[in-house]
Amino acid sequence: MKNLLNNSAYGTLALSDKDTPYAVAINFVYLHEAIYFHCSKKGKKIDIIKKNNNCFFSVVKDYALIPSYFSSKSGLACPATHFFESVHIEGKAKIVTSKDEKIEMFTALMQKLQSEGGYKSFEDSEYKNSLDSVLVIKVEIDEIKHKVKLGQKLSQERFDMIIDHLKKRGTYIDKETIEKMRGLR
Repeated sequence: MKNLLNNSAYGTLALSDKDTPYAVAINFVYLHEAIYFHCSKKGKKIDIIKKNNNCFFSVVKDYALIPSYFSSKSGLACPATHFFESVHIEGKAKIVTSKDEKIEMFTALMQKLQSEGGYKSFEDSEYKNSLDSVLVIKVEIDEIKHKVKLGQKLSQERFDMIIDHLKKRGTYIDKETIEKMRGLR
């Protein structure tokens, strides 16, 4: 679960203002058992968070698309599926006011997005205006769920059929899916 959160480029933040749901893709970092992201001080996200800070956050890692004939000879459409791994979080979105916590979040985000470095430390005075002009939001986690759908509940015969078809198709994601499937078996 932590591996998925630490290696995903983005997740989807869902908010609700009265009866109207709102979902948006965001860059984020998982830090200190919380989700952090930054945004403008004005806009729909902030307007909603100020009224209702309950939120839902999800991240999905895509694995192989599994056509029905990969696991069944029946000719039915039902066995068609898509393998994936996901994390779903319910929590509360809170505005970060601590300069140190903001700097820690931006540092962690840049380490995730640009691990090779090549940028000045956020302690540098050149960032002062930038740090003051954006908001950092921390999603404190109330509940977290991890789901993995990679054929682990299939019969050995269907599991082996899928592996054989994935090998024949041979794309990068197929090879990654095979490795992950075998690791969970």
